[in-house]
Amino acid sequence: MNARHVLRLAFAAIAATGAGAALATTTEIGTGSDFRTIMQGLHAGDTLILDGGVYSFSGYFELDLAGNGAAPIVIRAQTGQQPVIQYLGTDQNIVNFNNAQFLIIDGIEFSGGSRGLRFTGGHDVTVRNCHVHGTDANAISANDDAQDYVRFSFVHNEIDHTGATGEGFYLGCNNNACQFHDSLVANNYIHDLNGPTITQGDGIEIKKGSYANIVRDNVIHDTGYPGITLYDVAGNGAPNIIERNIVWNSADNGIQVTADAIVRNNIVLGAAASAFASNNVQGGSAANLVIVNNTLLMGSGNGIKLNAVSGTVTIANNAIYAPNGRAIDANGTLGGITALGNAGQGALSGVGNGFSAGGNLVNDFVGASLGGVPPQNPIPKSGGLLAGTANASFLPTDDFDGHPRGAQHDIGAYRANAGGTPGWTIVAGFKVLDEIFFDGFGA
Repeated sequence: MNARHVLRLAFAAIAATGAGAALATTTEIGTGSDFRTIMQGLHAGDTLILDGGVYSFSGYFELDLAGNGAAPIVIRAQTGQQPVIQYLGTDQNIVNFNNAQFLIIDGIEFSGGSRGLRFTGGHDVTVRNCHVHGTDANAISANDDAQDYVRFSFVHNEIDHTGATGEGFYLGCNNNACQFHDSLVANNYIHDLNGPTITQGDGIEIKKGSYANIVRDNVIHDTGYPGITLYDVAGNGAPNIIERNIVWNSADNGIQVTADAIVRNNIVLGAAASAFASNNVQGGSAANLVIVNNTLLMGSGNGIKLNAVSGTVTIANNAIYAPNGRAIDANGTLGGITALGNAGQGALSGVGNGFSAGGNLVNDFVGASLGGVPPQNPIPKSGGLLAGTANASFLPTDDFDGHPRGAQHDIGAYRANAGGTPGWTIVAGFKVLDEIFFDGFGA
């Protein structure tokens, strides 16, 4: 159907440029509309609703969209319907967003193309409830040199079946050439980034110099490169936080972080290399790292691998089960490592204490294995090695499910509980949580 205005809203705020006020409108369109032209015509406060169906096109497509804090631009799916924006071919990205500002993309499926969504700069952008798949390269990127990406929120999106370098999220630039910061990557489901055309395939990659980001509650499996990859912040700002994520079946490390990060309450069920690794890349090395209360289950390979340690690293309260490898393996300047309250199975190298190696999967967990995939229930079992034995000084306030730990001093990503039942059962799909994530632009 043709575009139609279904509601005329209040006057939008006067733009900061002083160009004057414009009427904000809500417009609903169907697959017969010229959706690209309509999208490019959106102004601050406008809402565009896409009815279900396939919106196919080819050729270069870019959008220059700038809302403001009082009146963002919203492009969303009609309630209960699924619009699909499909690029026919692989010669162009699906959509290029030029310096997008106060923009919300909600509930749209994107398929085909080279990259999926490419952001060439911008701030205060939210992409939520979307599905990006079948791209010839990475799914979502914000990695143009000399750009400053601020307050992006990527929440509850499904990303799968990419190609070439194949990252789910490629955020920031090599060698600190741009910065992605003060942003949120949360509650996404990222999978099958390991197909025959993929040369890399990180689930979430945040590059050197990017800082003060939160990577939280993502479910990531079947990746060619690490499920989560972060570099150092290059002195630009606060550490990144990686928490409450789960990764399995990575063909590389499960989680790989160079430096300047808090890594807590994560679960890795198996990886081809190490569950957690810090590698010296692009001039960074293992330093300013806090690795606490993670559960790392490795049928082969190492639990925690630290290369070229050059500063402080805290390793505390991690449940590490790597009976055929090393629980902790570190090299470099080892005097900066503090290891306390870790337990499980595996040998040590470079660390002389802080690990109780008498672990037993059956005795210590309600239902864990070294099989590397769900089903798993790695909640500490009462009376086992993990329940009540953590170092209280380094405990996070919550656990993998977001439940408060309170006075429970338990090792690993979960607190122990009487019923032994997780808040969310580990499965291939979105992590379901009690808390509300869809809270606008910030972290």
